[in-house]
Amino acid sequence: MSAEVGRRAVGAAETRAANRSWWDAEAVAYHEEHGGFLGDADFVWGPEGWTEAELDLLGLRDGMTVLEIGAGGAQCARWVAARPDLPGVRVAASDLSAGMLRTARAIGSSHTGRPLPLLQCDGTALPLADATLDRVFTAYGVLPFVADSAAVLREAARVLRPGGRFVFSTSHPVRWAFPDVPGPEGLTATSSYFDRRPYVESEAEVVTYVEHHRTLGDLVRQVTAAGLVLRDLVEPEWPERTTEAWGGWSPLRGRLLPGTAILVTERPG
Repeated sequence: MSAEVGRRAVGAAETRAANRSWWDAEAVAYHEEHGGFLGDADFVWGPEGWTEAELDLLGLRDGMTVLEIGAGGAQCARWVAARPDLPGVRVAASDLSAGMLRTARAIGSSHTGRPLPLLQCDGTALPLADATLDRVFTAYGVLPFVADSAAVLREAARVLRPGGRFVFSTSHPVRWAFPDVPGPEGLTATSSYFDRRPYVESEAEVVTYVEHHRTLGDLVRQVTAAGLVLRDLVEPEWPERTTEAWGGWSPLRGRLLPGTAILVTERPG
């Protein structure tokens, strides 16, 4: 049975069911393909390979309570938990997919360090009380895979303490105007940047995978509507050291077009 691929409207429930099933099924293969790049306890913000150790976007301090959402294998949260200079940091990781959390558990079983609490939950409905966290973050998780990204920002704002920070990375919105291929054909715009219809894969009219598009302006407006303040917008350049392609991300495209957007937001306080 061949998959159907296109751009069309898809609601929240259909998006959630499709992406949860897709990541459950793909968790092992995804880790086998990308685990070498991501590491077991490394914090990589995107396919360019820039790390939190280099960028220091979270501004972590000892004693903080931290949550990674859309954690996948929880490599980023594991890196935070393993920092010797932050022995008092409390960190947990969450994901909608049970398959990805099984992968996280398998990685953690062979990793020395503090055990990492894992939560299965939707990023639009965190099972936490108001104002209980100092930092929430996600590296390419949650935001593209939900129909209502504004709800994710509202939830992050709700669970953050005053002065807390939510940092998230996602594929740069401008990429949606270009074919998602690493070669020269990925350098010519073929669709409108302002076409906000999600990318949808389906089989026999059953949706199997969804990614949602927002413009950069959409994301900034959602940040402010959630009561957060945008502190920084990072568009990391492609580094010379990263020579491998990741899907449509490649050195060729990365030297000409932004591939990742990282938004650093704070709850006022």
